[in-house]
Amino acid sequence: MPDDNSKSHHEDLDAYKAAIEFLTVAAPMVEELPRGYSFLSDQLKRTALAIPLNIAEGYGKRSHADRACFHDIARASAHECGAILDALKVLSLAECEKLGRGKQLLHRVVSMLVKIAQ
Repeated sequence: MPDDNSKSHHEDLDAYKAAIEFLTVAAPMVEELPRGYSFLSDQLKRTALAIPLNIAEGYGKRSHADRACFHDIARASAHECGAILDALKVLSLAECEKLGRGKQLLHRVVSMLVKIAQ
C-alpha cells in the first residue's frame, strides 16, 4: 500500500475528496435499485465516477484553459448526478437521508469547482 508521500496533488483538492466521498454514497444506492432500473443505475455509476476522474485529469493539464475545461465537465457531471438523485426521489427508489447526503456532497463539489475554474 502506498504511503501518503506517493499521493498525486489532485488528491489534496477538497473538490476531489468530496467527489470520492460522493462515490461512497452513490454506490450503495446503485446496488439497492430494484430490477428494471438499470438505466438509472448505469447512468449514476458513470456520472458519479466521471466527477473525480475529470477533476484528476484537469489537474494534470498545464494550461488554465485546459484545466477549466475538465473541471467544467466534472461540474456538469455533478449536476447530472443531482438530477439522477431527484429522479430517485420522485420514484421513491432511495432513502431520503442518503439522497440528502448525496445532494450536500454534490453541492460542495459544484461550489468548489466553480471557484477552481475562475
